[in-house]
Amino acid sequence: MSNKKSNYLCLSLVILSIFLFFNLNDVFAYLQPRPSSDSLDFNRASNEPDLRAAVISADEKINISVFEKVNPAVVNIATTTLSMNFWLEVTPREGQGSGFIIDKKGHILTNNHVVAKAQKITVTMADGRKIPATLVGRDPPSDLAVIKIPSSHVDVVTHLGDSDKIRVGQKAIAIGNPFGLSHTLTTGIISALHRGIKTHDDTHMEDLIQTDAAINPGNSGGPLLNSNGEVIGINTAIFSLSGGYQGIGFAIPINRAKYVATQLITLGRVARPWLGITGISITPGLSEGLGLAVEQGVLVVKVFRGSPAAKAGLRGGNREVIIGSFRLLLGGDIITAIDGHKITDMHELGRLMDELRVGQTVTMKISRNGRALELKVLLKERP
Repeated sequence: MSNKKSNYLCLSLVILSIFLFFNLNDVFAYLQPRPSSDSLDFNRASNEPDLRAAVISADEKINISVFEKVNPAVVNIATTTLSMNFWLEVTPREGQGSGFIIDKKGHILTNNHVVAKAQKITVTMADGRKIPATLVGRDPPSDLAVIKIPSSHVDVVTHLGDSDKIRVGQKAIAIGNPFGLSHTLTTGIISALHRGIKTHDDTHMEDLIQTDAAINPGNSGGPLLNSNGEVIGINTAIFSLSGGYQGIGFAIPINRAKYVATQLITLGRVARPWLGITGISITPGLSEGLGLAVEQGVLVVKVFRGSPAAKAGLRGGNREVIIGSFRLLLGGDIITAIDGHKITDMHELGRLMDELRVGQTVTMKISRNGRALELKVLLKERP
């Protein structure tokens, strides 16, 4: 029995010796006393002159300046909507987005899809204050909305720039709340102008600004800024296969947003002009088949009674023909241009009408039985 104990003891000593041999440095380090914090070189003040002063580039200075100037006017918007679950129980759902203060009265511009159907809207300021907000108005076709907080909470407002002056290649700065991470700054450039996209609800949005500044869910409604800190657009959509940032974001030009915001604040709605016609796009093939005088334009099928088009003398079709499985009224006027803008199809006509204003008189060029004519049309609000 004693021999076994001796063997175990010898084996233990051998193992301990091997362990100490391979961990000798660790053992010595453990036995030595720990240094004090003041004895560490990097904690002692250096007597040498600072030869590595912090360098801030011109581009960094722009980013810092714009963020410090605009950030206090950017807000996080939290919404609560009510919905029915599987058991027909009413349950609240939370949503988030961004917005920015546009005047000292407390009006905040954001996206319509951020506040649509919201029963409760809460705004969180840059300093953490949470303020209840009220809906002033929203406009689904433009995906814009205006909410309001009491003016007593407004310290800084954004400066709205001129989106007609921006150029591809300019610096673009976005501030928003991606994934709920409040007041985040990202940078990039203006990648393209006049982009058109189709949203998830089949809404067509035209004349958008494309940027590669990182835009993610939660950035919606936040400002897109230039190097002067002026708002040039409202971040509204992304193109993504994964649901996250992939370098393609879209913003609504601020000049369009100014008009919509003005209408929402003063009228509670956006007054859109109306011609009062139905029509079809003319293609070269259709033109050749029907023997029309022009290869592009909009063939007027019907003119509504009492509409601006009817009062201007525009004529619709007067004879019915069957083309394939379609019945068409032919013989109507063909719209080829409005105020010098060439009209190639119905899509272009609709895009141009969105840029015109109620009460505006436009000059319409038409083709009637092969003759070129001009009509003056006074645009009225869509009924």
